[in-house]
Amino acid sequence: MRQLVAGSGRLRSAEEDEAVALYAAHRLRLVRMAVLLVDDLQTAEDVVQDAFAAFLARRSRLDDRQKALSYLRTSVVNGARDRLRRRRTARDYVPSHEVPRDCTAEGALLAEEHREVMEALHQLAPRQREVLVLRYWSELSEAEIAEALGISRGAVKSTASRALDALEKIMEVSR
Repeated sequence: MRQLVAGSGRLRSAEEDEAVALYAAHRLRLVRMAVLLVDDLQTAEDVVQDAFAAFLARRSRLDDRQKALSYLRTSVVNGARDRLRRRRTARDYVPSHEVPRDCTAEGALLAEEHREVMEALHQLAPRQREVLVLRYWSELSEAEIAEALGISRGAVKSTASRALDALEKIMEVSR
């Protein structure tokens, strides 16, 4: 069945309806996951938007429609890594200065204890942070995390265990 796209005068296919439904159902969770990876809401939204744009461009080549969400998760993780890499490269070429954080927006989004966890989380190695975010905030299974990060399930388990130990030590020191 085809529907008229508002304001465009063209018909929308069932495939486009499927993509719109996927976006509506999973955008917010993917943005939350990306925020935890890049520590910036605007960048997180850009990463998710880029992931959906790439998905739409490639959706006809996907063999299994059921793997669309997995593709998007992997794309968000890779996009977050890319943004962090670019951010680090830019910092190497720009003199450092303290940028004030917008405490009102951050305070509205997270309670004080959540901010402490976030600060501790960003002290972890990138892979450890990714595994914890995907496991505990995005509630993915070990198999889904392994697929999203391109590592084995055993590596997910050991990385999560080491990351939790490190996070606990960081939290103890900060109190």
